[in-house]
Amino acid sequence: MNESMIEAIGLSKFYGDFAATREVSFAIPRGQVVAFLGPNGAGKSTTMKMLTGYLAPSEGSARIAGFDVLAERERAVARLGYLPENGPLYPEMTPLGLLQFFGRARGMKRKRLRERLDEVVRLCALGEVLEKAIGKLSKGYRQRVGMAQVLLHEPDVLIMDEPTAGLDPNQIRDVRALIRELGKTKTVLLSTHILQEVEAVAGRVILINAGRVVFDGTPGELAGGAGIEEAFHRLTGPAAGVTA
Repeated sequence: MNESMIEAIGLSKFYGDFAATREVSFAIPRGQVVAFLGPNGAGKSTTMKMLTGYLAPSEGSARIAGFDVLAERERAVARLGYLPENGPLYPEMTPLGLLQFFGRARGMKRKRLRERLDEVVRLCALGEVLEKAIGKLSKGYRQRVGMAQVLLHEPDVLIMDEPTAGLDPNQIRDVRALIRELGKTKTVLLSTHILQEVEAVAGRVILINAGRVVFDGTPGELAGGAGIEEAFHRLTGPAAGVTA
């Protein structure tokens, strides 16, 4: 149970003199749901892109299920499901067509693909919209389609960037319930700047500000006696200070 499924090892990303992240390090064992919390522009998305291999770090390395995401990309990606914020979908395709396309692209055998299609359609509650064009679906349903695509190959690790951004309260409730369900069998890292998300889904919080990790612990430890909102302001607000 202590096997690290997500590892950030001194991840830094520089754009000229600007540091998007500086020496970000943490390890997430199998079976944890972790909220990656921080204000806008703190370095959350940059870190997640480095963790998934979409962006090469200037310094440091990232590992998924023990595999270096750059040196052993195919083996790492096979264990990973990544849902970027506003993940790209083909609006003219139906959810069924999209999932079949991605399943074939991953080399899934017909029987296995059929079994996994049934499972992700059930899990993401897509039965009513399988044959509708994705472009005509609500944002909540499009987010479910993205989640189903991420889950199709049954990855051990899920990394999600702002999975409830732009959703209405009912859609947020549904996505959070799905994340909690997935957390029973997967290792989940989700970035957010929504404080309620932390208490709703996560057992651990990693808080980043100005490209650096400033807290790593449980939501209760973060909240202390003052509450999560006050702790967030103390660690990320103007009084927190930023050092180069």
